[in-house]
Amino acid sequence: MGASQSKGKAAVISNSKKPALNLPIAGATTQSSFNPPNQKYLNILISYGHSSRATAAAAIDALRYRLQITRDCSITLQCLITVHHIIKHGSFLIQDQLSMYPSTGGRNLSNCRDHSSPLKRKLSSWVRWYALYLEHLLSTSRILGFFLCSTSSIVDKDRDEERVSSLTHPDLLKELDSLVSLLEEICKRPDFLHIDGNKLVDGVMGLVGEDYLSIINQVLFRVKEMSQRMSGLCFDESVDFVCVLKRMEVCKEKLFAVCTRKKDFIESLWVLISETKDGLMMKIKSKSCNFFNLFMPFLCQ
Repeated sequence: MGASQSKGKAAVISNSKKPALNLPIAGATTQSSFNPPNQKYLNILISYGHSSRATAAAAIDALRYRLQITRDCSITLQCLITVHHIIKHGSFLIQDQLSMYPSTGGRNLSNCRDHSSPLKRKLSSWVRWYALYLEHLLSTSRILGFFLCSTSSIVDKDRDEERVSSLTHPDLLKELDSLVSLLEEICKRPDFLHIDGNKLVDGVMGLVGEDYLSIINQVLFRVKEMSQRMSGLCFDESVDFVCVLKRMEVCKEKLFAVCTRKKDFIESLWVLISETKDGLMMKIKSKSCNFFNLFMPFLCQ
């Protein structure tokens, strides 16, 4: 172990009153590695969520501190991947502790620039994007009322559809808007081809690809529900719904590259979006030809 790596790990461990809680974090985030965190250490960290609230809080605090003190972009990505694993696989106890902190651990990662090597300069752009994506993921989860993409918070399909069907039009549009914003954030990822084969980036995109299918599923529930309510939507709600669907269509080509699984399922969503948008635009036109003509150039962009 190099001197700088030893110093970094010592700083993490010395920060906590319970040093043992920091060991899996130090093991998962190693300066000499361009690999994702070791699954063994991730499992240990996630297991703290099945203990006490104090233990879960101490583990998250140690992870946050590790993210704060490092300026190495590979360690930062390892920390963010660890955050993502907690969102996806942690118990509610440790997820709840995580939700109290920004996924960036208090650092402004939008300015992350690691110039120590050409590879790390490229990885810095992934840090900037991934941190913002995780912030969007947590924000959307707060709006939905559960941790989106979490295996420990999988909502029964029938109960989920029942919950969605009970929402008001504005609440449905708010949730749909947040989900589409998350898809738009996925589309902003850096150019994958310039860093193809890097295991850290592969690890990030593997997790994001899994999220994508969960997000699409939640979008499908809400688009179906809103399309069934089409006749009851007021003029402004119809226009807002069309705009959200149009934003989805703008994302279509970029999203195809994120995940190649369940192609038939995903294609059915795009068909539904196209048909629903066409129906809404006909409804808007029938309600107010003058208003429709005013906004037609914007809606058809």
